[in-house]
Amino acid sequence: MSGIVDNASLRSAYGGPVELGVHYANFSFAGWDDRLTEHLVGTARAADAGGAELFTVMDHWFQMENFGGPSAPMLEAYLSLAHVAAVTERVRLSALVTGATYRHPGLLAKTVTTLDRLSGGRAMLGIGAGWYEREHRGLGVPFPPTAERFERLEETLQICLQMWSEDEGPYDGAHFRLAETICVPPAVAQPHPPIMIGGAGEKKTLRMVAQYAQACNIFGLSPEVMAHKLMVLRDHCESVGSDYDAIRKTMIFESFDPLLDVEGFVALMGEYAALGIELVTVMVHGEDPVAWTEQVCAEVLPALQQL
Repeated sequence: MSGIVDNASLRSAYGGPVELGVHYANFSFAGWDDRLTEHLVGTARAADAGGAELFTVMDHWFQMENFGGPSAPMLEAYLSLAHVAAVTERVRLSALVTGATYRHPGLLAKTVTTLDRLSGGRAMLGIGAGWYEREHRGLGVPFPPTAERFERLEETLQICLQMWSEDEGPYDGAHFRLAETICVPPAVAQPHPPIMIGGAGEKKTLRMVAQYAQACNIFGLSPEVMAHKLMVLRDHCESVGSDYDAIRKTMIFESFDPLLDVEGFVALMGEYAALGIELVTVMVHGEDPVAWTEQVCAEVLPALQQL
């Protein structure tokens, strides 16, 4: 399945003008060895109760170097999200983002479908090409060259969409061959869980967003950079014949803790909102992730929703 995805039927699942995502990337909060589950669950519940639209975790096996590297704690993403699904009610759940190299595409589609069923239709497939070579080498997972990783990403998108369609026939790609693309039970979200592609590569990644995804996720380096990336995405949409306006524009913001300068953060997000950004995901900061999330939802989210 390689045609253009109809985004219009998925568009109504999203929220208002600028919404909030909470990204739980760091598991090394104070007392993590005894309170790791407590911190994760409490943060997810705070995001859910506070009105955040999206709760995400990283999909890594080793913690990234800037958060302490492999000696720091890291939980497997989809088991974590399944646990979170059981203790939340409304917030959408996703990895930010799954590397296409991490799981066989058929198993990935089945995993995301299972999360969607267990959460009552709240799963999103966040996906990218993958990049963290050390964890691949460390755990013995093949790490192909960049060009091949993008080829595998595109085939993974095609396979997931075929498994979420009525076509249960074979898939024959350059890297993956499936005899039967059966996925029973189907997802609750219809026609399928939304796909969000992370990254801003102009030749491949944003073209795949235009062709296959319902949302992009781009690093918020500056409004000027974002404007250029969205212009490139628009051009790709025109080239492949998809609806640019039906693709949700989301971003991840890591420059500073929004609670250190709420007014400045909201003003900056206003610049992004003027470009079409509809959701900003912020990374949890501080020593108490639950209290931080409660405060962000109480002080930052209402101002964002007015943009």
